[in-house]
Amino acid sequence: MLRLASGSPRRIELVSLLGIPFEAVEPGIDESAHEDPAIAKAEACHVPGEVTLGADTLIDLDGERIGKPADAEDAKRMLRLLAGRDHVVRTSVMVIGAAGRRLRFAVRSRVRTREPDDARIEAYVATGEPLGKAGAYAIQGAGADLITGYDGCYANIVGLPICHAYFALRRMGVVAATMPEPAFAARFGFECPAYRCAYAQGRALRDGAEYASWSERV
Repeated sequence: MLRLASGSPRRIELVSLLGIPFEAVEPGIDESAHEDPAIAKAEACHVPGEVTLGADTLIDLDGERIGKPADAEDAKRMLRLLAGRDHVVRTSVMVIGAAGRRLRFAVRSRVRTREPDDARIEAYVATGEPLGKAGAYAIQGAGADLITGYDGCYANIVGLPICHAYFALRRMGVVAATMPEPAFAARFGFECPAYRCAYAQGRALRDGAEYASWSERV
């Protein structure tokens, strides 16, 4: 059995694409108290004999780390800060095997946003969607209206680099019913432009490594 150390509907949906039986467990930790919440989440939920997957997504804006907004006003602040600027979405992933073996890595994607538009930001925040989202937007939702483009793994921006996670889970003996890209395309309606790079990086995963998902470098 796979334990997903997350209550995030986005991560639950992404893991569901693999057709793997799993249980989503809310870690119940204070993310701000940990340097890498993905590790803390996985450790909090791990049970010997089962495989655990934890993940945490942050925004890197010119070296400044941006997490989830505290409230609607904080969401507006974040979106104004991101507006008209490129940023990196970084997801840290921690997998703990049934016997305690560990594999930790991180995946990055680049995102480009529209020029500042207070009316657009106000309307988006009023939907309530930004709350609970790193950087205060959901690229797979109404937040796509704030985005002009991206490079690399789309699923990583949503909250979990599913291709990389697929290969990490295989190393721990968890074999998915399907490869991730066909399931992703069926769900989102398009082929992720970075999946070939993600497959190559996933096959070569190294503990402690970080991957630019728009690059072929492994």
